[in-house]
Amino acid sequence: MLDIDLERAAKFFESLASATAAHPGVTRDSYGTGEQKAHDLLAAEAQTLGLEVTNDNAGNLYMTLPGRDRDLPRVVLGSHLDSVPHGGNFDGAAGVIAGIIVLEAFRRWGVAPRRDICVMAIRAEESTWFPLSYIGSRAALGNLAPEELKSLRTDNARSLAWHMAKAGYDPDSVARGEAFLHPGQVACFLELHIEQGPQLLARDLPLGLVTGIRGSLRYRNACCIGEYAHSGAVPRNSRKDAVFGAASLVMGLDSLWQELESDGHDLTITLGQLQTDSKEHAFSKIPGLVRFCVDFRSLSEETLNLLDQRLHALCDSISQSRSVRFELGPRSGSTPALMDEEILNKLGSSAQKLGIPVYNMASGAGHDASVFANAGVPSGMVFVRNAHGSHNPDEGMDIEDFGLGCRLLAALLSQDNFPD
Repeated sequence: MLDIDLERAAKFFESLASATAAHPGVTRDSYGTGEQKAHDLLAAEAQTLGLEVTNDNAGNLYMTLPGRDRDLPRVVLGSHLDSVPHGGNFDGAAGVIAGIIVLEAFRRWGVAPRRDICVMAIRAEESTWFPLSYIGSRAALGNLAPEELKSLRTDNARSLAWHMAKAGYDPDSVARGEAFLHPGQVACFLELHIEQGPQLLARDLPLGLVTGIRGSLRYRNACCIGEYAHSGAVPRNSRKDAVFGAASLVMGLDSLWQELESDGHDLTITLGQLQTDSKEHAFSKIPGLVRFCVDFRSLSEETLNLLDQRLHALCDSISQSRSVRFELGPRSGSTPALMDEEILNKLGSSAQKLGIPVYNMASGAGHDASVFANAGVPSGMVFVRNAHGSHNPDEGMDIEDFGLGCRLLAALLSQDNFPD
């Protein structure tokens, strides 16, 4: 079994954190300075290993160890390099660095793979910067719609197309659907990622094998509209209180979550960014406006649609009872994805041979692997135990756990029993 150079990996994580530091944590903004610094670091490292380095029209980075038979479908492994503002250093980046570390081990031990193995550093996975999911992976497969390139970045109101062009890439080709990766030419897609919840930590297990990735249904710019009035002069039955309306929605959705979960549905419900307008609301005023966002997740498309129906019915009921109205705004989201059963079994078998305890689990967070899976590419994911959750500066992945994940990927790749 190939040994994994954890010292090299640890130094790489340190370099990445230093280059993209934004106290607290790191900021690697999609199609911005932080993400580009991360891509530049990875490209330089790949070149020192003698890997082939190239970009596609959307700026995704490919670092390839050539195989003995280059006509065979390639293996692609990797993840994204962007982060949320002031996020942690491991979300996404761990998957890209894992690929580089595995290929470094192959190089060091003179392993010549039968087919090309390509590490992919994917652009713009986080939907924080643009109101879109999986920009880079969908662009690589030719599935980013032209109108999506008009989407504006949340911090500067410039379009995705503008950002792509400024970074030196070709949004016009992306708009035409010109794919760099074709599903028939990809044997499989593998993604290592930190777990973003507490399940592995609670079970004291280093790795998880992902069975499926929940899809999402989102209303990013919803609001409850009431009427501003004097807080002391208007009795309860005459009020149009937007805060009470939004609070009723929160409690109603919590009851709905409990009901559907008891009926066997897989789901999560999150309401966030609850805020009144500080320019209009004041201490002695009944609030007339509350803005919020809604995020539903499920492995079932049917459950997501049911949630949408129940959300609208709940809004209608609260509107009647509290004399407010809801405007949910545009709906967005992503499709649930199942990981390939054969790859899941191979990962499990390899883990057993290596003596690595694993836990099969669904992913509540979205990942680029779902895009490949839904495009027909056999896909698999490995979760690495991680303390303190993610999307915060305190991500706590242990480098030894990361090494076990790399060993598992190396074992699977060295077998090379993927379909030709």
